[in-house]
Amino acid sequence: MRLLPLPVRRLAAWCAVILLVSGVVYVGIRLCVEFRTAVVPVLLALLGTALLGPFHRRLVQAGVNRSVSAAATCVAVLAVVGGAVYIVVAVLVDSGDQIVASLRAAARDLARHFGAAGTSLEDLASNARELLGKFGGTAASGVISGVSVVGESIAMAVLALLLVFFFLRDSDRAVGALRAVAPDGGADTVEAMARKAFRAVEGFMRGTTLIAFIDAVCITVGLLVLRVPGAAGLGALVFVGAYIPYLGAFLSGAVAVLVALADRGFVIALWALGVVLAVQVLEGHVLQPMIQSRTVQMHPAVVMLAITAGASVAGILGMLLAVPLTAAAFGVADELRERYPAAAAGGDS
Repeated sequence: MRLLPLPVRRLAAWCAVILLVSGVVYVGIRLCVEFRTAVVPVLLALLGTALLGPFHRRLVQAGVNRSVSAAATCVAVLAVVGGAVYIVVAVLVDSGDQIVASLRAAARDLARHFGAAGTSLEDLASNARELLGKFGGTAASGVISGVSVVGESIAMAVLALLLVFFFLRDSDRAVGALRAVAPDGGADTVEAMARKAFRAVEGFMRGTTLIAFIDAVCITVGLLVLRVPGAAGLGALVFVGAYIPYLGAFLSGAVAVLVALADRGFVIALWALGVVLAVQVLEGHVLQPMIQSRTVQMHPAVVMLAITAGASVAGILGMLLAVPLTAAAFGVADELRERYPAAAAGGDS
């Protein structure tokens, strides 16, 4: 190795480090995918703890017992999330037939203007029953697998809620447990890295929740002014979708426009689209820089790459978890950058 120039040796060392880290990360991801029914609830519980921690701490500071505070926090979250899901599902069920009818009308319009291309869309809608009969066996197997996925999701959600309770109740013991399992001489570094990572996740969850709330309120008000049915439920859908940056806002906004198209017609749907786009511009150019810069700051390209990687690994859950996990990784890297230059400066003196 000494025969090689110093820049080449440095490059080789960095390549070895990158390969080693990539291998460890790959093995870790594969293990997480293999044991996802245990790993996903833990990650969701950590996100919930980061979001609900301030509320729980206020209850404890007010003199409420830690167990009672954790239980009250979990019950409140369950009530809010359950109510939001019920409202969204009710709106989509009520508007489902209208949305399908509007799409069929759009297909007929295409048939009038573009001939065969539009007619094929109408024919596809008209022959849906025949298609379902032809592929009935595949659909039945899909329903069975879908039921198993729903059951697994419910089990993971219940486990995550229970873990949130325990994480909130026993959060005061977390530092001691972390220092106990840390290697000799590295307890301080491990604690500092864990604190920085958790603060990054906490900041991301707090900032995203605030942005999601503002987005939901603005879009709900706009839909109420346009007299779109189920505006509150659509606002709740926008709030939930905001936890998946960019993609979630696009999908929830598309649902709002479809409902407006189904009930109020093409012109109101265009106004609803304008409201959604205006809110997205407000979020991207005002809310994100102003709020997230005070919590955790990541370039939009990094966010989109993280979401893409998360989707390829774990689908929708991967998209939900990718950005906060990336924020935690940025927090750890920031802590290491702060520590090692300081250590090097101390050694030179």
